[in-house]
Amino acid sequence: MSTKPQSFVRDPGRLTTMAADIAAGRLSPVELVERYLARIAEVDGKVQAWREIDADGARREAAVLAAEAKAGSLRGPLHGIPLGVKDIIDAAGLPSRCNSRSREMIAPASADAEIVLQLRRQGMLVLGKLHTTEFAFFDPSPARNPHNIAHTPGGSSSGSGAGVASGMVPAALGTQTVASVNRPAAYCGISAFKPSTRSTVTHGIAPLAPSYDTVGFYGYTVEDAVFLYEAAASPFATRAISADLAAPLRIVVPEDPHLAAATSEVAASLRKAAADLAAAGIAVETRPSPVSFEEIFTLQRSTMFYEVGRNYRAALELPAGQIGEKFMGAIREGLAIDTGRYLAERARLDQLRTDFLAAAAPTDVYLWPAAPDTAPEGLAWTGDPRFISPWTAIGGPIVTIPVATAANGMPLGCILSGAPGMDAAMCAVARRVAAVIERRP
Repeated sequence: MSTKPQSFVRDPGRLTTMAADIAAGRLSPVELVERYLARIAEVDGKVQAWREIDADGARREAAVLAAEAKAGSLRGPLHGIPLGVKDIIDAAGLPSRCNSRSREMIAPASADAEIVLQLRRQGMLVLGKLHTTEFAFFDPSPARNPHNIAHTPGGSSSGSGAGVASGMVPAALGTQTVASVNRPAAYCGISAFKPSTRSTVTHGIAPLAPSYDTVGFYGYTVEDAVFLYEAAASPFATRAISADLAAPLRIVVPEDPHLAAATSEVAASLRKAAADLAAAGIAVETRPSPVSFEEIFTLQRSTMFYEVGRNYRAALELPAGQIGEKFMGAIREGLAIDTGRYLAERARLDQLRTDFLAAAAPTDVYLWPAAPDTAPEGLAWTGDPRFISPWTAIGGPIVTIPVATAANGMPLGCILSGAPGMDAAMCAVARRVAAVIERRP
């Protein structure tokens, strides 16, 4: 008789509740840090989400933030809340090793990446660095899925998804070039918000493919993820609501042969989510995609590889074993793509994006499965990115919403996406949609 695998999942708590409790003096940042450090000591030996814990630094910063809160001085809406940082993103005093042997001896970062600095300005403190796949590509990290540690948490933001889902940190940063924010969130049964592609400042972040690299925001619930984004976003971004929220919301479920890869459980979870939204009085429409998602997926992959090759050409000169096989293969494949082909593929992607968006109303929001199946067993493969990659290339904000549990006990998620630039509007839409369909194991 098979036994149910041990779960290491725990809700880390709502960001808004903790922030309100700190502001009101009901909770101390010092107490909060100790709570998460205790949880790390309890479960990270199994989940392995963390590359490095800065316990001493977090305790020092928590003491400063606690004193400020007691004096009635709050830096921002996340004052005293701990943050986990993906280990390709610089945090002052900690090395960014990018899960690569080539960077094992790298010195600690002398300054924060801009996104980390912005969140510190809002009152957050850095708890440590979370595991990533090598240079945010496909060579896996040690992190495991808290629902079943025999399964991957996804990649490349593997530690970010696993750390939040296991209750070791309430918020985390990841990055997405293909599907590296939204897929780990779906696999781990939590939420993530990927803003419009390239809308975030990536200074202080190891690049992968700069035309796609985008910072993403992890929270246990949709509310947590979008609240974290709203705190980090530039003021002009949160004011620039390109969709008219007074207009009726319409959810569009695109039909495309690309979805043939979905398992029956994934397809059923999508239908159920759409039906629940319709029953809640939200307009839901299924219609054929005006463009080929398979073509977008293929072009996104090729253009990404071209950029990887140019960014990491020098890695070919390193001693054998310094760079993982998958990443080394990507460099070589990218270098084999000539610039003329790359430019033509970028132009074709621009046309497909234009055609797709021209067929939609500005207020349309798209509902789609996050992945063809649940998180794969084993750690060698971080999972299939094909359902999210085209949306990254189209360029709008993407929100992961956990919607169901598969027969194997693993989470199933859907994504919402919209037109590029409607990030602030998407936060409001995601909250409304999540109130109807957000469910987790």
